[in-house]
Amino acid sequence: MNNKYSKNSLAFIGESDGVRALRKIIPAVAISSSTVLITGESGTGKEIVARSLHIQSNRSDGNFVPINCAAIPKELLESELFGHKKGAFTGAITDKIGRFELAHGGSIFLDEIGDMSMDIQVKLLRVLQEKTIDPLGSVRTIPIDVRVIAATHRDLENEIKEGRFREDLYYRLNVIPLNTQPLRERASDVPMLLSHFSKIHVAPDQDPITFSPDFVRALQEYAWPGNVRELSNLIDRFSTLFAGQCLELGSLPASLLPRGLAAIQSARLAAGGSGEVRAPSPLAAVVDEADSGVSEVEKITMLSQALPILPPEGLSLKHRLAEIERDLISQALSRTNGNISQTARILNLQRTTLIEKIQKFGLRPS
Repeated sequence: MNNKYSKNSLAFIGESDGVRALRKIIPAVAISSSTVLITGESGTGKEIVARSLHIQSNRSDGNFVPINCAAIPKELLESELFGHKKGAFTGAITDKIGRFELAHGGSIFLDEIGDMSMDIQVKLLRVLQEKTIDPLGSVRTIPIDVRVIAATHRDLENEIKEGRFREDLYYRLNVIPLNTQPLRERASDVPMLLSHFSKIHVAPDQDPITFSPDFVRALQEYAWPGNVRELSNLIDRFSTLFAGQCLELGSLPASLLPRGLAAIQSARLAAGGSGEVRAPSPLAAVVDEADSGVSEVEKITMLSQALPILPPEGLSLKHRLAEIERDLISQALSRTNGNISQTARILNLQRTTLIEKIQKFGLRPS
């Protein structure tokens, strides 16, 4: 397992007090061989801290071996950690080297250790005490030289009180405690993170997306239950759907926003605080087709102009929306002197889709 990360590529993004403190302490902790316990909510970057500790240590030439203890069934976790010999159990058709042995001379990262079963906790405690492992089915004890870094989103002291985690193992692991803050507690870092992930997720041959000041403020108000991982995924989504654009909160369909952010959007629109609502890319609108047959594309088109007053006798909604769509395409064609590619670009439509609509409405490109 080669290490593909440089010392600089794993830096925590941000300038909040918590991030500054973490960046400052990592080099000091890295040169130690003591066991580290990283706590923090899911998505706050615990594995980045673990990799940073390894890369900046004197073990950086060795393997960094991660394993998610919550993702592997408990009946298989012992074999994954310590290995097994052929025939040790049904299905063991070959010898298997465990993660601890793979990490010899390097570091092992035991993620979500709070989800480890009690029987595996006992065996892990022995490994930490004896610095040896016993593969399943083997009569030979293997010495290991491994730096153990553990992480969990759980409150292990509470888990101890509830009888789900061994107190002696906790003290073995918690030699050097580190904590990663949730994103909601370092909202000042959001603008830097937006810039960082926009560059990472930029679409080929496009400029990174950007955000209006009001949108940035809304993103700083949002609670981010999924933390930095959620923010990264959201930027990935926007970079795919709105490549190269400057995004405004009021221009996005609520279906593309996390529920909490959609609530902020709704409140701001109701208060008139985010300005004119602009039509987003129709590419995003296919996400949420309405059962009535009126698509999100049509609903967004309706938002792009002032709504008409509904006459007493009613009107044909689909016909009215089609008129608005036809008018917008006609205006765009006029603005570009009939250039199909430029028209498709300013309407955020695929070229083939625009041609189909031009034919549908009987428009002329020039």
